Amino acid sequence: METTVIEFHLDGGSGVSPYQQIVKQVRHALRLGLLRLGDQLPTVKDVVAQLAINPNTVLKAYRELEHDGLVAARPGVGTFITRELTDTTFAAQGPLRLDLERWLTKARRAGLDDESIEALFQSSFRSAGQADQEDIA
Repeated sequence: METTVIEFHLDGGSGVSPYQQIVKQVRHALRLGLLRLGDQLPTVKDVVAQLAINPNTVLKAYRELEHDGLVAARPGVGTFITRELTDTTFAAQGPLRLDLERWLTKARRAGLDDESIEALFQSSFRSAGQADQEDIA
């Protein structure tokens, strides 16, 4: 089986701990179909070398993913994806992705920087979630 390698990135200014950033990136990759059942995550050694972080940070992230049933560690072999988070493929998300990319282009043309775009998105995301909850009630 072909393996997909995810490349982790850390944002020191995000206020989110490094281990949580790794967990979040794996979850996002699973939701987008970029990681699939059987794919191998980078070794702890590789992540430590790439990000210059403490091995315990990576181990903590991988343990949390394992606790959530998303990965399984095979001693001496590596850590592998054991569950997917969505049955919607990345290709099926294409039209939504295209709409979002168009919206991002409009936002940048309107003069918004990345931080402003993220703040606007987060605020809109929360508002839409609250409206959905009110519709259910």
